[in-house]
Amino acid sequence: MADRIPLADTQCTPRRGHEHRLGEARLRELLPQLADWSLIDNGHAISKTFRFPDYYRTIAFVNALAYIANTQDHHPDLSVHYDRCVVQFSTHDVGGLSENDFICAAKADALIR
Repeated sequence: MADRIPLADTQCTPRRGHEHRLGEARLRELLPQLADWSLIDNGHAISKTFRFPDYYRTIAFVNALAYIANTQDHHPDLSVHYDRCVVQFSTHDVGGLSENDFICAAKADALIR
């Protein structure tokens, strides 16, 4: 739909309970909206590796992402290295993926645009 609000412009809302876990059809709809994100952990999480030229820029990204995660009250798992950061989102309170994961992934992508 042309009138759809971009994921990065949407805000997270609290999600608790399995009824908020996304089904396969919704995952197939949302995943193409994210560049280079992959389903992992049998479809219970999404992941992307962000690459940077040096440690300073990697940490700047991590700090900016931490700020966004706090404002959205939705926090990723991070693996931080000298020149990259692996970001994983899932919603533990729903036992898999919720729309919040895709919203925050889009916000992470927006940081490097």
